[in-house]
Amino acid sequence: MPPQNPRSFLAFDFGTKRVGVASGNTLTRTATPLRTVAAEGDARFAALGALIAEWQPDALVVGVPFHPDGAAHDNTVRAQRFARQLHGRFKLPVHEVDERYTTTEAHSHGAIDVDAASAAIILEQYLRNLP
Repeated sequence: MPPQNPRSFLAFDFGTKRVGVASGNTLTRTATPLRTVAAEGDARFAALGALIAEWQPDALVVGVPFHPDGAAHDNTVRAQRFARQLHGRFKLPVHEVDERYTTTEAHSHGAIDVDAASAAIILEQYLRNLP
């Protein structure tokens, strides 16, 4: 039975040079790669803000990387900071998802835009775990 109030999401595969973006919703519980934003600093947030304005999601999902044993590393902290910045700038709920192996999975599926495909995998992981 589909949820009573379908919600839409944008998901992000954070990287220091690029951010993959995907969209999805609770009605289909699927995600679609959109594009990769190759920008840093304010230019990155301007581009992401344009996508948020276009898609008008109810919430955002950010992939947070960890070592295979679950330990945090430098990019873990950077991705968590990025999630906080998204929340502060766009005033939307932001959910963090463990994104270990999403890039490897995107490569194994032959993705052309690996970053956007990784964002879709991150979002589908989030959607699968919703009640």
